[in-house]
Amino acid sequence: MEKLNSITKEIMDERFGKDNIIALATVKDGEPYVRNVDGFYQDGAFYVITYALSNKMKQIEENPSVAISGDWFTAHGKGMNLGWFCKDENKHIAGKLRKAFHEWIDNGHNNFDDENTCILRIQLTDGILFSNGTRYDIDFLDN
Repeated sequence: MEKLNSITKEIMDERFGKDNIIALATVKDGEPYVRNVDGFYQDGAFYVITYALSNKMKQIEENPSVAISGDWFTAHGKGMNLGWFCKDENKHIAGKLRKAFHEWIDNGHNNFDDENTCILRIQLTDGILFSNGTRYDIDFLDN
């Protein structure tokens, strides 16, 4: 397994540094649960706008170990609730999410006045990336 290098960083940024549908898997009582979410990748983590009282967030609170799958990519990580989308500490990443998700973010689905509208950060630990017939085994923790 190798560290995220300039080649794999470029592929990850190009492929996932925008609005992407990824599969997010959680575990509750030994049972896996998977759902598709809109994700945005930056610096070894995916970010998702979600609801703090959703099943996925309850499952992550109980067990932060998650797995994701996207376009020729699969990985493990740790989920963390960064809290309310609009809080001061989230302004920087919230601005990036607004830009990445500009086509749908204000369509009425999100209620940014509700403090349960939160940002989920999925800090990647390890993953497998395929590009142009090459397999990259990446250790995200050694960066």
